[in-house]
Amino acid sequence: MWELFLTGVDAVMSVQIMILIVLGVAVGIVFGAVPGLTAVMAIALCLPLTYALGPAAGLSLLVALFVGATSGALISAILLKIPGTPSSVATTFDGGPMMEKGEGVKALGAGVVFSFLGTIASIIALMTIAPLLAKVALRFGPHEYFAIAVFSLTLIATLSTGSMVKGLFAGTLGFAFATVGIAPVDAIRRFTFDEPNLNSGFDMLVVLIGIFAISEVIKVAESVRSGKNAAIGSVSMKSIKGFGFSMKEFFGQIPNATRSALIGIGIGILPGIGAGTSNIVSYIVAKKRSKYPEKFGTGVLDGVVASETANNAGIGGAMIPLLTLGIPGDAVTAILLGGFMIHGIQPGPMLFISQGALVYTIFVALIVSAVLMLLLEFYGLRIFIKLLAVPKHILLPIILVLCVVGAFGLSSRVFDVWTILLFGLIGYGFVKGGIPPAPFIIGFILGPMAETNLRRGLMLSDGNFVGFLTNPISGAFLLLAVLSVAWHVVGSLRARKNASTELAQA
Repeated sequence: MWELFLTGVDAVMSVQIMILIVLGVAVGIVFGAVPGLTAVMAIALCLPLTYALGPAAGLSLLVALFVGATSGALISAILLKIPGTPSSVATTFDGGPMMEKGEGVKALGAGVVFSFLGTIASIIALMTIAPLLAKVALRFGPHEYFAIAVFSLTLIATLSTGSMVKGLFAGTLGFAFATVGIAPVDAIRRFTFDEPNLNSGFDMLVVLIGIFAISEVIKVAESVRSGKNAAIGSVSMKSIKGFGFSMKEFFGQIPNATRSALIGIGIGILPGIGAGTSNIVSYIVAKKRSKYPEKFGTGVLDGVVASETANNAGIGGAMIPLLTLGIPGDAVTAILLGGFMIHGIQPGPMLFISQGALVYTIFVALIVSAVLMLLLEFYGLRIFIKLLAVPKHILLPIILVLCVVGAFGLSSRVFDVWTILLFGLIGYGFVKGGIPPAPFIIGFILGPMAETNLRRGLMLSDGNFVGFLTNPISGAFLLLAVLSVAWHVVGSLRARKNASTELAQA
């Protein structure tokens, strides 16, 4: 093992591969930070460049892009309250409010550091326990995936700050929009209104751009029109040391980061879920475990740490089934699989035997990419902050144009440009109605997963739902879902009773 690791170090330390990794991380950060551009797009665009490179150089470039883009999304999520990629949706929940309170540097610094730690944790998991974890993930079938989705959907209540009814409405609406298009299993067209562009439904990135980016632009434009102070925010770098937070705050977040890293790795291993889900689930768990859950969403460091640790921990997690089983864990690793195929390499159990040196070269490239990501984002903090000095009447139109370009670039359809406007208006309606957008996103992401695996599970069980209950793993998750609902109901009744008692005493 150590001989292979040293071989990987020797390969990565060559001038060519080091230059490629530096460029890959830098380009990846830009793709992650710009709303509408994602890790998927970065790797897809750079994949042709690997044709002329050797396997080690080409795959090192691709994993560097992966690491840079996943972390880079925190920049726009914190500075502009617009997630650069789906993996940083939850970062906006507390990163944006911290920015508004003048703690933007602390939020950025914590996001960068814990992104690095999450990445390193996932690489360690990838190097040490990959085969064992992949075997466990391989046992998950339709019954298990349905139960996980149902359990995750019950967590909508945790994100329903203010009004439970509004949160449930948002989650149901997200689920409804997810049903548009060709149905899974039987391929029946639903809610397409004979519009061919709706056959494939709404793309996740289009929804995110509309709900978060376009609605934010409309909100700020309305503030300017009404004469209100609509400053994007301002941060001073004077007297800021290091990453902007103290060692006490760092060590205080270790339990949160450890838990979030485990969640990110675990969800990353499960094929088809990805960091778009893990960052939200990690945020929910951090809120439930916190001593001050009522502060989440108002600008607390815990929320940023949970989201950024989990989404970067998903990097190594998603590569575990890719390398050990040849099964991509998410959209990014699906394109990475193409990178392997270009060079005639088939990922799977035999890869560690037939291409051991290449595997460890990838491991070392991931570690070097994580370190470079930390350094580039640390020294880029002052550059990121200067974005806020750009007048809003210049910055917001640029953001709007980038959003349009990102939406159009997904499938080269003008339809997607109109779609981001639709979801932008929905997001603006959420703002005006005090409806939280997070449950909408959870419903949109997990809805298709729940429906597809429910129907597949029923087919495997001859139309009988008992199979979901008798299966040990799915039964356990469904029990957890019931307990989660009961917990929220009891908590709501208790809070209502306490409020009535206090009102009577007053």
